[in-house]
Amino acid sequence: MAEIKYEIKNTIGTISESAKGWTKELNMISWNGASPKYDIRDWAPEHEKMGKGITLSEEEAKILYQLLGQALGK
Repeated sequence: MAEIKYEIKNTIGTISESAKGWTKELNMISWNGASPKYDIRDWAPEHEKMGKGITLSEEEAKILYQLLGQALGK
């Protein structure tokens, strides 16, 4: 399996933290040198390991924002 390269370009914020210190974060990440995308996933302290997550383009992030606004009644 090919190595996956990533670079966190912008840390937007932490959504939650587990008892073991892992954090669920929203970041802008460049995967394998591509343009950065919005990324939500769990990270170990110091970002040495990551869990499964979801990556969204800017357009997908805008649609998610609208859907969450509707779901939360805002």
